[in-house]
Amino acid sequence: MKRTFLITITFFCVFILSGLSSLKAQALIDLESGVVFSGYNDVRIPGDQGTLFSFSRELNASPKLFYRIRAGYTFGTRHNVSLLYAPLTVKSDGTVNRDLSFEGVVFPANTSLTGFYKFNSYRVTYRYDIVEKPRFEFGLGITAKIRDAKISLSSPSLYSEKTNVGFVPIINFRLEWKADDNLSFLLEGDALAAPQGRAEDVLLAAGYRLSDKISLKAGYRILEGGADNDEVYNFTLLNYAAVGIVIRL
Repeated sequence: MKRTFLITITFFCVFILSGLSSLKAQALIDLESGVVFSGYNDVRIPGDQGTLFSFSRELNASPKLFYRIRAGYTFGTRHNVSLLYAPLTVKSDGTVNRDLSFEGVVFPANTSLTGFYKFNSYRVTYRYDIVEKPRFEFGLGITAKIRDAKISLSSPSLYSEKTNVGFVPIINFRLEWKADDNLSFLLEGDALAAPQGRAEDVLLAAGYRLSDKISLKAGYRILEGGADNDEVYNFTLLNYAAVGIVIRL
């Protein structure tokens, strides 16, 4: 899936580059990186029979470097489409002073454990800019999100994992206030809550325009959500210290 989506982004970039002669300001590449820190990451698998434990509080979750790649295109002045590839894997390790039942395998107490939480995200977004003024922009849209998730737990002699690939439609929003010609403040993200679970991926950042084509950004991103059903109980909070560059083509 990763290779397929990266190929799709490549073709998308070729498409937007093909119209540069007349639409230079309507295409962009958004690169983001930084460090992600685990908040809570509570797991019970299966959701109705496993042992509830924490990947971040009972095990030690190390900070992790991350990156995201987004390619976007604006039709006219208000219609925006984009593709996002956002991979993420967080490692946890340590011992727990009780037995853990995880996806059909019982890990004895005080056993050395290693856990991996993978949540790769592939998204296609359409957004319409409802308000477009010189100093203020606001838009709403919808994101088609494909999650490629895996939670695994292992000891020197045991291993178990739970995988899930699924599609989720979520609401996209973007709000930008320009303090002057160069400095701006941005709030954007994808979010939705439903009886089956919830998902929020929101960035609050300051941006600085270096030129007509290049802008920098720095801020805080929160990724939170999860599900509670018979197959899996998992709710996760991740905190990102993020920096990025936006290149307008």
